Amino acid sequence: MNADRGASQSILIVDDDPANLEVLSNFLEMAGYEVLIARDGESAIFRAQYDPPDLICLDVMMPGIDGFETCRRLKSQPLTADIPVIFMTALSETVDQVKGLSLGAVDYIPKPFYEEVVLSRIQLHLKLRSLARELSEQNEQLEQLVAQRTTQLNQTIDRLQATQTQLLLRERQLEYEAFHDTLTGLPNRLWLMNHLESLLTKGDRYNEFGFALLFLDLDRFKVINDSLGHLTGDALLGHVAQRLANILDDTSSIARLGGDEFVVLIEGCCNQDTVLQAVRRIQAQFSQAFRLANNYEVFTNTSIGIVLSTGEYNTCEAVLRDADVAMYQAKQNGRGRYAIFNPQMRNRARVRLDLENELRRAVGNGSFAELTAGREFGLYYQPLVCLKTGQVKGFEALLRWHHPQRGIISPAQFVPISEEIGLIHTLGGWVFREACQQLATWYQQFPHQRDLTMNVNLSTIQLMQPQLIELIQETLDEVRLPNECIKLEITESCLLETNKNVFAILRKIEDLGLLLCIDDFGTGYSSLSRLHEFPVRTLKIDKSFVRRLQNGDNGNEIVKTIVTLAHSLDMDTVAEGIETSIQLELVRAMGCEFAQGYLFARPLPADEAVNFLVTPDVFYPQVNLDTDCKDFVQPPPSTR
Repeated sequence: MNADRGASQSILIVDDDPANLEVLSNFLEMAGYEVLIARDGESAIFRAQYDPPDLICLDVMMPGIDGFETCRRLKSQPLTADIPVIFMTALSETVDQVKGLSLGAVDYIPKPFYEEVVLSRIQLHLKLRSLARELSEQNEQLEQLVAQRTTQLNQTIDRLQATQTQLLLRERQLEYEAFHDTLTGLPNRLWLMNHLESLLTKGDRYNEFGFALLFLDLDRFKVINDSLGHLTGDALLGHVAQRLANILDDTSSIARLGGDEFVVLIEGCCNQDTVLQAVRRIQAQFSQAFRLANNYEVFTNTSIGIVLSTGEYNTCEAVLRDADVAMYQAKQNGRGRYAIFNPQMRNRARVRLDLENELRRAVGNGSFAELTAGREFGLYYQPLVCLKTGQVKGFEALLRWHHPQRGIISPAQFVPISEEIGLIHTLGGWVFREACQQLATWYQQFPHQRDLTMNVNLSTIQLMQPQLIELIQETLDEVRLPNECIKLEITESCLLETNKNVFAILRKIEDLGLLLCIDDFGTGYSSLSRLHEFPVRTLKIDKSFVRRLQNGDNGNEIVKTIVTLAHSLDMDTVAEGIETSIQLELVRAMGCEFAQGYLFARPLPADEAVNFLVTPDVFYPQVNLDTDCKDFVQPPPSTR
């Protein structure tokens, strides 16, 4: 509502009949409304954008563009999209009313007009719009208040943690034993913090004094501990400490922080080349097996985070924090790597920590009921289209996190974190159950489409879950789905696992009647010589190869090769990431059976994805590579 109208509300009447305009104008003005008039759709659109009214009464049958087209254009413009539109018509057919409502109209007023009916409906929808605005404002205020309180709470927690650390340091200074690690005999964290403090003080006095701190974390140590036992793990830590101590000179110190974390401190050095020489010596030690009791050999690598200081640090906590951040960056780059700290790493680490805490909160106690009730996690469904018939033959279920403050978070951000902190089994189990339940619901709604399939992604960590097979069978029995309607998508990295259990689990999945697909095929490092050994039915061609079609490089040949390989192994193929009709025609000409991508639809919530089942023949080809590949034509929406 414009400021110069005071408390009055404006209504735009659009009608080519002067008599109708006069009737409506008279009793609306008598009711206290400001009345605006347009005699055709084009004028209405122009006036609504120039001076947006509070509500539009729109005639259906008009010369030029009719009311339906006028409504569609109004709803497509940001300035007019949320203005309530009420159609005025003498048409009484249900199909016309459904069409109008599907275009965004909120109501119908029948002709001839009855003053009480017109006023009551206008008042209702103006009131609803006012309430919606009030609710939106209240939500914004509440979000601001929550953010403010959260900031205050975090500041309080930070202060408490800092106070607790200072008290702990003072207590441990009372005894000599507090400065040493009982397992390895190395100096411990307290010693390191004190020593770092002295180095920082020395750096304040002598500007050219510098040091380097190397933060070491053993790769896959938890696997060794869990599989070989804690005694073997402790023995390995002792051997690591001995090797590190043997290769360091008098300018270097080593400490064990705890667990499988070690720190190497090189004093009087700020030269990167010198530091990297020490790093290479450390890595060389880890290239050799550690021989433990009874000549048992264990191999492990270490990830190293490096901080180079020339006097810019004020606290030892800051040094250790940044080295820890760099170490995690090295782990993300791959096992046995190193990374030198830069300030951007700290920002990424803080964002990741916040996301981890929020993920734990969102998952809660891990029950399926709580995940469903929390409504933060939801499944979106992307259709898979048969290129021979043009019909939707299945969907891929894709997890989304509806964060209350951040909005929708991609699984690429939170799934790796859930794998690291042990929440992937809970989330993965919930995804499988929800996807199966949705497919069962669609089977009930559309009994003639019981050949519809559902693709569910499965990570390597989920694949190693001991209760996986039991969970799959219990879920399918609960929702009463035939097993063959579910397709599990795994990555190429699963094929690299030398663990015999992986192959056995895949065979058990096949025995249950479920189908297996390899997702993003061509981007990993799977051994083609072993591909035929696995019970895989489908190869999904990665979208990076599809994007390279038409580029004149080897993208076409790669896709052809994958399709040929799949067919030779009696597998079918799915082209991922189809965005243009030319890409579609090319993969179809190469013999690809199925496709998915934004050309057909983005991942959609279930209430929108169901439209592909109401009208299964959603896409049909009118494409010819020889005539510039005209776009696919989409049939008009079904009125059923």
